Amino acid sequence: MKQEIPRMANIPTEEAVAAERERLQHQKRYRQTLRTTIYALVVVAAVAVLIATMFLPVLQVSGSSMEPTLEDGDIIALVKTDDFETGDLVGFYYQNKLLLKRVIAGPGDVVDIDEEGNVSVNGELLDEPYVTEKSLGETDREYPVQVPENRYFVMGDNRATSIDSRSTAIGYIEVDQIVGKVVLRIWPLNHLSLIN
Repeated sequence: MKQEIPRMANIPTEEAVAAERERLQHQKRYRQTLRTTIYALVVVAAVAVLIATMFLPVLQVSGSSMEPTLEDGDIIALVKTDDFETGDLVGFYYQNKLLLKRVIAGPGDVVDIDEEGNVSVNGELLDEPYVTEKSLGETDREYPVQVPENRYFVMGDNRATSIDSRSTAIGYIEVDQIVGKVVLRIWPLNHLSLIN
């Protein structure tokens, strides 16, 4: 009877064991790095959304009522505040839409607009370098008018086409409607600028 010689199992060499151990450690480090990176990105995104929602909303301009200051498609940033002055650009909610207009007068101020579109506040003619073409625009008010408490009188820079506080359809803007003040044009990059 023939005796069978046991076959030797393939035992890896020390170099092969070391290489496999290095490969497994590299895989473990890669997974840890990937997991840490994903967690960091999630945290950064959450913080960015929180900041954008609570302090610095970002939105895209739609329409021509603020031309030439802001054009259709511009992307702007607002800062949340409740301190507004004449000339500030503000974003406010009106019928579930966010509109952009310029503050012309505050609570208690008297606004007068003549037939040529010249605007006076408390008897003083406003210097409006941001308006390229003055116009009385679409109005159904008799001037002068006094702005009620806790409200603002706002107008678009494109006076001929803007629907704003000159029309009772929009009327005076309540402080609670205002989201914030426009501070920065982000896009297009060649027009990146602070907004006054």
